[in-house]
Amino acid sequence: MQHDERAAAADRVEAAFSDTGPLAGADAGFHARPGQLAMAHAVARRIATGGALVVEAATGVGKTFAYLVPALLSGERVLVSTATKTLQDQLFGRDLPRLTRALHLPVRAALLKGRGSYLCLHRLEMARQQLPHTDRAALETLARVERWALTTRAGDLAELPQLDERSPVIALVTSTRENCLGGDCPKHRECHVNLARREAMAADLVVINHHLFFADLALRETGMAELLPTVRVAIFDEAHQLNEIGVRFLGLVVSTGQMFDLARDLLAAGLRHARGLADWPHLAAQLETAARQFRLSAQAQPAGARARWVDAVPEGVDAPLWQAGCGQLQTACDALGRALDTVSELAPDFARLQERVHTLRARLAHFARPADADMVRWLDAGFQLRLVESPLDIADAMRQQLPGLVPDAADSAVADAPPAGRGPAWIFVSATLGDDDRLSWFTQPCGLQQAEVLRVGSAFDFAHQAALYVPAQLPKPADARHSEEVALLVARAAETLGGRTLVLTTTLRALRAIGQILAERLASRHGIEVLVQGALPKRALIERFRQEAGHNKGCVLVASASFWEGVDVPGDALQLVVIDKLPFPPPGDPLVQARCQRLEAQGRSGFADYSVPEAAVALKQGAGRLIRSETDTGVLVICDTRLLQMGYGRRLLAALPPMRRLPDAAAFDAALHALAAGRAA
Repeated sequence: MQHDERAAAADRVEAAFSDTGPLAGADAGFHARPGQLAMAHAVARRIATGGALVVEAATGVGKTFAYLVPALLSGERVLVSTATKTLQDQLFGRDLPRLTRALHLPVRAALLKGRGSYLCLHRLEMARQQLPHTDRAALETLARVERWALTTRAGDLAELPQLDERSPVIALVTSTRENCLGGDCPKHRECHVNLARREAMAADLVVINHHLFFADLALRETGMAELLPTVRVAIFDEAHQLNEIGVRFLGLVVSTGQMFDLARDLLAAGLRHARGLADWPHLAAQLETAARQFRLSAQAQPAGARARWVDAVPEGVDAPLWQAGCGQLQTACDALGRALDTVSELAPDFARLQERVHTLRARLAHFARPADADMVRWLDAGFQLRLVESPLDIADAMRQQLPGLVPDAADSAVADAPPAGRGPAWIFVSATLGDDDRLSWFTQPCGLQQAEVLRVGSAFDFAHQAALYVPAQLPKPADARHSEEVALLVARAAETLGGRTLVLTTTLRALRAIGQILAERLASRHGIEVLVQGALPKRALIERFRQEAGHNKGCVLVASASFWEGVDVPGDALQLVVIDKLPFPPPGDPLVQARCQRLEAQGRSGFADYSVPEAAVALKQGAGRLIRSETDTGVLVICDTRLLQMGYGRRLLAALPPMRRLPDAAAFDAALHALAAGRAA
């Protein structure tokens, strides 16, 4: 029977992707791709039999349709998880409607995000009194949110594209697990989060994100606890981010940001429901002062640094100052607790505030004790101070909490093995999952060593469409002149191309240095706009980059971190991608150190078995920004001579798409002029 089901599923997939099938009928530009069809067949088989499938599908395969089509045709209840809300919205708003219409399937789909994506009607009522009257920009933003709140049904903040993702108003009009009142909320019946959860429970296919998935694994609170057991097929797109997202949620965090939020909410609730029954301004100010003093106890740490924490206090922190800061926080929490005890029955807000104070006390006490042997702990000294403890990976959590993920026998996850039964099917998909045949970079930390693995190459002709240049004359990456020389190389190239350049840096220091030099050199002499990460929200930067190219002016965008992936600029708006250095993980990072130490305790190499694979995956992600369609052309420049001089360079080069190599500066200049001439023609 199962064999017949698998054969029928294969036939349905084959028909859907054929040149005369429904996809071709709905889109004149559609054409069958062998890699896409192979992936779709693998997904269909795994859905039919259950178990785990890991697919690395290179850019150009068409992986979204390759997993959605067999999932939709299966008739099963499906969960699709993505790493970003942007792809989540794209899947729900564009890809799914197109496919369900083409396949003539009456599928009911739902979109489910975390609390922070939805308007909280209860907190909206209190938001205006929490904003300073002098902050006119924030008050205007709040007014827009209030007008929109009168008409929205879903309450999804993505409906407000003009809302800056960095606006302080967002925290005031959304809820968190800590401050949500649950069933005691006066707006519980109209709650947008509850509405989204009800729609998800009634849907055939639900689109979520990895943050929501892991929040539920850790907290059992997001609504996934009811949803996941009803789903037989779960698909994780952008799966390369699963481990890093997962360890964040499976660990423990205490931050000064949480303390300031608690103080703000305490003041608002006290003045609204119990004015005069306690000195709420003093209590809130006492906690804020304690939080500031606590932040100052780590003032010796440079901004953005992660300090190892293996003893009683983090490394580089003054112990007496640290302990005094902890004591002041406990004193402030005790005062809050006593005040809340006297008013806890007056409003649901106070009961929730009591729980938050109790949680903060408990977490501070936890961090005063030594960390467990299988956890790593550090101090994150960014804009706020964060105390973090996390597992090294998500393998144990995945194996323990996802039924059917680990087969009874190793061979039951192999594609041509006997069917594994009708257990759950777990599909993991990304363009970049490792640099070896078993995709160990991904499968090991995720507990998926026994999964079926499929690698599908790109449909793009990289040898014809793209070239790789490694400038041998540049200073070594550690040289103080390196960023300046990279900027001058980019400036000359951008002059030839008329902008159309993305510079990806490995550090914020390089970002600022390169951005400043380019702005001085290009904007004044050539009118080429230089966009630098942080000047605008990510979405606005990318949109401006596209628009300027459409006006034939062109831009140079200098970015770091999140811009290494998720940036999709097809066409000639982007023809040059420059990477300043090989993206090795920072050796001083406590999590990196702990992972390397674990490998070395096993007799392996932390550098060869962790740092090099990490760099290979990140390099592939950055290189993937260049060629986004079958007609794109461009040049990738990696400004790191170690790629040519060190033994691991061959491994990193092998991880890149098979682009043709440019041997010298003359060949690089010729390639740039050819790109400019081709665009002019």
